[in-house]
Amino acid sequence: MRLEQLFQQIDHFMKGGSIWESRGVISTLLEIIAIFSRNDLKSEILKEVDRHSTVLNKMASNDKIDHAKLQTVLSKLATIGDELYATPGKIGSSLMENELFKCISQRSAIPGGTCAFDLPAYHYWLQLDVAQRKRDMEHWMQPFAAIRTAIDLLLNFIRQSATPTEELGMSGFFQKTLDHSLPFQLLRVGLQRSHPYFAEISGGKHRFTIRFMQSNDDGRATQCKGDVGFLLTCCLL
Repeated sequence: MRLEQLFQQIDHFMKGGSIWESRGVISTLLEIIAIFSRNDLKSEILKEVDRHSTVLNKMASNDKIDHAKLQTVLSKLATIGDELYATPGKIGSSLMENELFKCISQRSAIPGGTCAFDLPAYHYWLQLDVAQRKRDMEHWMQPFAAIRTAIDLLLNFIRQSATPTEELGMSGFFQKTLDHSLPFQLLRVGLQRSHPYFAEISGGKHRFTIRFMQSNDDGRATQCKGDVGFLLTCCLL
């Protein structure tokens, strides 16, 4: 989900053509590279692709299933799996062999370290034509295309795997016990935009709690005192 957010940030910055938006793309891309450098996410995603394929194949015997749609989804999973298996090494590692990216990465650890006088090569690139910068950025993002497609597809499966239920948080508090034999993957809380609250979720294998918090003028958040109606989705696939 962190990667999903970072990819969405890149989409936002890519829509613009200013130097600051190009900086936003590069900064976000460095965060993505940092995540991949610390974790073997390719293996984790491949495991999830295989698991989802197994689960969906078991559904094929259900007469109520849209078999044409199911086969389309299974084909997408197979294609993504093949692309990831064919990708050598860690995702994005080749990008860090780029000298410009190496320099930007090293200087990014310093507050304000990517100023023009620190990184003249970066400053030069930022002055290039917008079309050239966009071509470069699209090229640099290409190594992440397959795994992004996999993440989007898997998260969509999980989010759509259950039907929301209407719940009530009494005095801003809600707790529910989980069936620990079921591997729940995600909790989703839906609030009306008009509600001046946000949800803090904590829990473990057996139960979870939701506290509906309200921000004060001093920036501190306190649990609201009224009852809060919300939608709850316990996602399981």
